[in-house]
Amino acid sequence: MARSKQILLLAILMAAVAAAYANHFGNSFHFDDSHTIQDNPYIRSLKNLPLFFTDAKTFSVLPANRTYRPFVSASLAFDYALGHGYNVFWFHLSTFIILLLQLVAMYVLFVAILSAARPQSEAAATNRMAALVAVAWYGLHPAIAETVNYIIQRGDLYATIGVVAALALYARFPAGRKTGLYLLPFAFALLSKPPAVVFPVLLFFYIVQFEQEGDLRYGRAAIAAIPSLAVCIALMALQSAMTPKTYTPSTLSEYSYCITQPYVLLRYFGQFFLPTHLNVDTDLQPFPSLTGTVLIGFLFVAALIAVAVFTSRARRWRPISFGVLWFLITSLPTSLYKLSEVENDHRMFMPFVGLVLAVVWAAYLAAERLAAWFNRAQVWRCTAVGALILLAANAYGTHLRNRVWRTEESLWLDDVRKCPGNGRGLMNYGVTQMSRGNYPVALEYFDRALHYTPNYKTLEINLGIVHGALGQTQDATAHFERAIALDPLDNASHYFYGRWLYQSGKIGDALRQLQTSVTLNPSYLPARDLLALAYSAGGDQADARATAAGSLRLDPSDVSMRAVLQATPLQNADYWINASLFQYQAGNYKECIDAARQALKLNPHSELAYNNMGAAYAGLKQWGAAIENERQALRLKPDFQLAKNNLAWAMAQKAKAAVANR
Repeated sequence: MARSKQILLLAILMAAVAAAYANHFGNSFHFDDSHTIQDNPYIRSLKNLPLFFTDAKTFSVLPANRTYRPFVSASLAFDYALGHGYNVFWFHLSTFIILLLQLVAMYVLFVAILSAARPQSEAAATNRMAALVAVAWYGLHPAIAETVNYIIQRGDLYATIGVVAALALYARFPAGRKTGLYLLPFAFALLSKPPAVVFPVLLFFYIVQFEQEGDLRYGRAAIAAIPSLAVCIALMALQSAMTPKTYTPSTLSEYSYCITQPYVLLRYFGQFFLPTHLNVDTDLQPFPSLTGTVLIGFLFVAALIAVAVFTSRARRWRPISFGVLWFLITSLPTSLYKLSEVENDHRMFMPFVGLVLAVVWAAYLAAERLAAWFNRAQVWRCTAVGALILLAANAYGTHLRNRVWRTEESLWLDDVRKCPGNGRGLMNYGVTQMSRGNYPVALEYFDRALHYTPNYKTLEINLGIVHGALGQTQDATAHFERAIALDPLDNASHYFYGRWLYQSGKIGDALRQLQTSVTLNPSYLPARDLLALAYSAGGDQADARATAAGSLRLDPSDVSMRAVLQATPLQNADYWINASLFQYQAGNYKECIDAARQALKLNPHSELAYNNMGAAYAGLKQWGAAIENERQALRLKPDFQLAKNNLAWAMAQKAKAAVANR
């Protein structure tokens, strides 16, 4: 195959992948993106770039999730700068560009492997075509979309491209091995995510299977892998030293976690061929002891090892062997090192590189054998048509997964449909309904989640929030206090309890909770900002300014804290809307109406201001005014669910009052 034709086919492949992902660039932030990106003040300034390499606390605002991934955090800071804020397009674009570069690196590596397996000159064209099909299948596979759409999981992508590029450089440019150039992408991979630690093992098996023969090949391969092993040991030691002691990857039993992993690998293997159960958060629980299902998992792993050993006997079969070994070896880090979930779809990202090579090469050899037995041209035509149908089906599946990842609501609705026993999934879908003002629906999902996760502090926090929104003060207090009891050192429980107390007008109680939250986690800006506002509301301007100054050191662009520091609150429409909400929560309905009217002077089209006025008039039992204001809110925003709820309640109360007055 001529170089120009190779470039053309690769360009067509890139265009096909781009078309499959064309609907993903506006997808929102999700799940762990909140504490690593959206709430993380460090990524908001490129001045923090050196900190990413010297302080792992910059990775996340949650102490339990802080680990050392400097290149990931640095890339997020660049995306934030390019988009001048949290513009998801730039975050997705940079991830997607790296994906395309990885596909090119995979093509180079696959061609090198297949050429080593079949070095005959007449096989070169078919080797390249098989490599192209394998790369296309990987690039269009729906499981890959689980990582591409999940912004913070670009760490898997960075680790994978680093490992693939390092091996491709080693295989394709043997003359440059003495310079150690191939170790640079490996170092990048390790400083992005620890699973890249597998590279020396992959390099060892590559050398054994494709570069050395005879009894001494294992020793020679081990010697050749020493430089990469030295880099691995050094950077993993750095990783260990830099990771804070607060990092808590899992609370699961190590035994249960590990014996579950072979069965998880079987599930991943099945997802490669039939990716119909992809979801953001699994409901699979670790097996407490050896069962029939556990044994099936171990038998599956044993079968894969047998396949790898058997196919290593003939050189032309070795891409199958190497691909299967890649699948198993790259799964080891997440199988032996226990994490908070036993399986995640984004963990398939690196293992599928090897699996797709093994499957495509096995299919090619099978088609070649059939072509020798039957009508050669017809077999290859059927094979080509089958490959095109397979790729088209995968591209469509990727397009559908992108739609699922569009919003938090669509993502978690998909999860609860596929995993109805997942308490965290039920809770997260309930959160999406709570954010829309659908409090009864949110409470229903929270109660369902409570059945599966009765001791989940985040669920208790959300139960406190929704009960507070429904005006059920005693229930709200009980849930917030239970969240704190479950984990007294968790700053989030104190923050959300303090926020609710602040909104309820209980400034003194709010200050105590917010102070505790800030003490537990000084880098959590929402707590710091609210503490400054609570100090100001309580008349303590000195502490308000001191707290605001601390927030500005973390995030110099914080306008609200700059206003507190200057003791001149920014009285725009948002200020008056927040003021009206504060007065409503405190039961000061007339003051709420006055503040909402001030907001309307600055923004006559604020549906929030009209809704607040309607709620306040309802509090005064002035049903006509309440109904008119809620209707005006809905004229401005027809899908405003909270206004719909308030309108229905006001109309019902007005009807009751009319009956009572007859």
